[in-house]
Amino acid sequence: MDRQHTDNYYFSRDELFAYEEKGYLVREKIFSRREIDELLISIDGAIESLRDAVSSGVTYFLDGKRFVDIGTTTLQFEHSYESEDIRVVEPVSGLSANLDNLMESPRIVDPIKSILGTEIISIWTNKMNLKVEKSGSGFDWHQDSPYWIHDHPDAGSLPNVFLSFDDTNKQNGCLRVIESSHTSGCLPGRDDGTQLGGFFTNWEAIKSGAEISIEIPLGSLVFFDPHLIHGSEPNTSSYPRRALIMTYQAGNYPMLKTGEIRQISGLGVCDAK
Repeated sequence: MDRQHTDNYYFSRDELFAYEEKGYLVREKIFSRREIDELLISIDGAIESLRDAVSSGVTYFLDGKRFVDIGTTTLQFEHSYESEDIRVVEPVSGLSANLDNLMESPRIVDPIKSILGTEIISIWTNKMNLKVEKSGSGFDWHQDSPYWIHDHPDAGSLPNVFLSFDDTNKQNGCLRVIESSHTSGCLPGRDDGTQLGGFFTNWEAIKSGAEISIEIPLGSLVFFDPHLIHGSEPNTSSYPRRALIMTYQAGNYPMLKTGEIRQISGLGVCDAK
């Protein structure tokens, strides 16, 4: 899809080729520190509201890890015993007007339109990863497609966008990918007797030597394929590693979990003149 517009964020021909070949593409410093700081204020407010509602939510455990459902929003807590640190919030749509506007920014959705080859897109899901300093746990090697294969007619057409709210590096658990692993499609999970093992990529399917650690400054974006094997190490630094992962789809499809159709207009408030 060769875009010739002059004032947009669509992928160039070379960028789209690189994305299709490697399964991911990085654009650095797309959002300013001021914009990130403003978004973090909204995120902090939304998380505090969720914390206040935890006692009224539905709590359950998978492989000893605590989850709480508050309506259609799921909180995952850190793995250490009785930790009150929230690890993941999914979805975040509807929790903050600023976050909802962000997810319609052309800086994010124009490249997604390039990937999907359509101007009509909608939201599939989104989540906040809150990897707290010194104790934030990692994410084992996995693909996203196995999570969604039973809920969407084409789990391979759900591109992700990772927005970093902090400078990321190996010490604070930056995103890691297995380059070009998406070309193998949806891979088998682990048959290890655990409840969640099937969602983690079978070790035999992971190609050694192809791991890339994506160290990027705050405000950067990583676009990646739902079949791409990815994960991260724990945060051993004194700084958090917070990120928003947004997943899109073609238009007129309902969101995961909520069933709501959230079409994208393509002009978020932060981009309005």
